[in-house]
Amino acid sequence: MTEATTDGDGWEIEPGDVQGAAVIALVGRQLRALREAAGLKVSELATALGYGEGIVYKVESGTRIPRPEFLDKADDVLRARGMLAAMKPAVAEVRYPKKVRDIAAMEARAVELTSYWTHSPHGLLQTPAYAQALFAMRRPALSSAQIDRAMAARTARKSVFDRDPAPALSFVQEEVTLRRPIGGRQVLRGQLHHLLELAQLRTVEIQVMPTDREDHAGMDGDMEVLKFKDGTAVGRGHGLYGGRPVSDPKQLRSIELRCGIIRAQALPPGESLAFIEQVLGEL
Repeated sequence: MTEATTDGDGWEIEPGDVQGAAVIALVGRQLRALREAAGLKVSELATALGYGEGIVYKVESGTRIPRPEFLDKADDVLRARGMLAAMKPAVAEVRYPKKVRDIAAMEARAVELTSYWTHSPHGLLQTPAYAQALFAMRRPALSSAQIDRAMAARTARKSVFDRDPAPALSFVQEEVTLRRPIGGRQVLRGQLHHLLELAQLRTVEIQVMPTDREDHAGMDGDMEVLKFKDGTAVGRGHGLYGGRPVSDPKQLRSIELRCGIIRAQALPPGESLAFIEQVLGEL
């Protein structure tokens, strides 16, 4: 993740984010056209909006992703009759890092997700407190704005649980993800309670891979497979194929095979929940 602004008024476009740059460039051109039509200088619009002059310049130049409230205020001040406010959904889609957007887009289309995670609960399973603790311990350290942006993106992905019909979600977690007290023991307790709650959803299965397994198909690290309604699928593994998503049948078959073996090697769902309850009782 590239360095984000820390003034609380938006985020910079990441290098190479073509989609985000195109959306924000359109917003910037529209804002400038409306400002000029109103006969206002940049400094005058900034004062009316209650933002710094530099913020307005950056939004107009297409290098700053504005917050929703900026667009609402600008729409009101420039009497745009909803023209700028209507751009909020498009801006919301590009406000998160491109890598996260790509993952979220796949999750939003998936009818089935199978994952194996090694060092922490899968992002879709994390509580806000746990995710906050994870982002806060990144090295090099993230700025407050970067953490806020990452948290907002992580929260937005949770909408996958609200879909109807909901996708089939299968998670295999290494035992260590249940025991390492990221954020402290209270945060971990909350995380374990959350796992037990999610496991009650009929479309969610959570399995635990015990540390004492002698045979383990997941030694290459995190991996997952997402399947879509049209019969296509995408797989990705952090230690496979450069970590990039793959859809080539041969590469995809390799990841699917490993995920299938991992599920067979892990504890069954019922035993896994009992295991999580046991770990929770030890805290």
